Amino acid sequence: MNYPSRNFIASQPCQASKRIMQLFNPSAQSQLVEQAIEEKLAVLAQAFLHENLSTTDIDFEHLMERFSDSELPRAPFEFEQYFPSLAEDIVTHAVHTSSPRFIGHMTSALPYFVRPLAKLVTALNQNAVKVETAKSLSPCERQSLGRMHRLIYQYSTDFYKQHIHNHQSTLGILVSGGTVANITALWCARNNALGARGKFAGVEQEGLSAALSFYGYKGATIIGSNLMHYSFDKAADLLGIGSQNLIKIPVDDRNHIDLKLLHQAVLHCQSQRKLILAIIGIAGTTDAGGIDPLHDIASIARSAKTHFHVDAAWGDPLLFSRQHRHKLAGIEQADSVTIDGHKQMYLPMGIVMVFFRNPHLAKAIEKSASYTIRNGSLDLGKRSLEGSRPGMALFLHAALNLIGVEGYEFLIDEGLRKTQYMAERIRTMPEFELIAKPDINLLVYQYIPEPFRERATHKQLIKSDYCVISRFNERLQKVQRQVGRTFISRTVKSIRHFDQEVTIVALRAVLANPLTSETDIDAVLDDQLQIAARLEIETSLEGPVRVV
Repeated sequence: MNYPSRNFIASQPCQASKRIMQLFNPSAQSQLVEQAIEEKLAVLAQAFLHENLSTTDIDFEHLMERFSDSELPRAPFEFEQYFPSLAEDIVTHAVHTSSPRFIGHMTSALPYFVRPLAKLVTALNQNAVKVETAKSLSPCERQSLGRMHRLIYQYSTDFYKQHIHNHQSTLGILVSGGTVANITALWCARNNALGARGKFAGVEQEGLSAALSFYGYKGATIIGSNLMHYSFDKAADLLGIGSQNLIKIPVDDRNHIDLKLLHQAVLHCQSQRKLILAIIGIAGTTDAGGIDPLHDIASIARSAKTHFHVDAAWGDPLLFSRQHRHKLAGIEQADSVTIDGHKQMYLPMGIVMVFFRNPHLAKAIEKSASYTIRNGSLDLGKRSLEGSRPGMALFLHAALNLIGVEGYEFLIDEGLRKTQYMAERIRTMPEFELIAKPDINLLVYQYIPEPFRERATHKQLIKSDYCVISRFNERLQKVQRQVGRTFISRTVKSIRHFDQEVTIVALRAVLANPLTSETDIDAVLDDQLQIAARLEIETSLEGPVRVV
């Protein structure tokens, strides 16, 4: 897209300043212009939302060329001049995460009320850091977090009356991403474990090295499965522990942490005088949706007298389902829990929550400032890593009211039902092999090229076979992504084969979009069969695939 000349009104500074002031002035004229813009954008958005394709087939290198101009526009454009680039370069080639055939990542369709609410959130432009800039949204956020806290911990009504609006209590913190939530939980754990005592001012003032020395530790560590989200590597880095001290325990064939090895790791750390900052349980691993045995991990953490954190960014909404909530048994014993609202709570990107069983735990990270966050205030920013942030709690508040427990229960139950449908389809198709029985609504599987199917059926594949199959699956996923009709992601898994650990590339489906039907699932698999058939022909023409 070619932009208009950079200097098309540079010779008219008075006109430019007048136009800029009109952008901010809520006059009748600006309202008419805003309405016209809204109408154009609404048409553009509706066309985008009704498209079933995952994305266009434009080459990414070519797309980058459209955004290679580094020169800033000198003069302001009219919206009509900007709109073609917005429509043709950005919206047209955006990924249709709401498409019922885009089932490869943890993004989905949004309920329709989100879009008009987004305009209201923008118009209000509240800064949730402080009551002075978020007068009504501050108690709204605290109420919403209190309701979600009750979903997890099920304390009494009197407990929530006491703590929801108590300035000394923090039931939860709303943040912009799961990484920030996990880091915040471990930040609280570190400061509580290494707090002030006597003449020692605490880790936040004297630093990690001094704190460990004062308490008699020879290091610190975080323990969880080797399927922990990579945000824990970031946490270990930022909190001064070092990623080498992030202990990753192997998992079983169901993607659950090995409890025996976890117990041994705890004993080893204790014998080495290492502070176990936290033990991590996962309620829905990012790669395959595995749920750790949370009750057993809670028992180990309690015996070790250490913080128990559950990363339930993906799986926590199972608590809405009477049929499936038992899978999260033990989560109520967690000292902290991460929930990702922009995943299975169907909220826009940037809404994540971290909750605390002890309402006073987060006081360990409290900060104040004379000009904004004052002691004794109800300001939400005094116990959070982030400062300024938008009033995203309004989306959460609306969803809890407009979807409700029964609505979320339906959405969760349907997602798991459709996952079982896809798993059964894969089991009946000789072209595919299911890698692991799904715990929830993530599914990992492989396409098996024709020359390997008989050996796969009889469990006679050798390690070199897996190398070829994995490279084929990687190629299949890349072509499917480029073609853009449907989408499945890929991951790398370790499997046991003849008492050996074998690393494979697997296809990964995420069945969370309410719009995805059985017909769409069939279409995704059929698309993979068509692409694979073409790739197998190309491979046969190129000659045998070399194993390297």
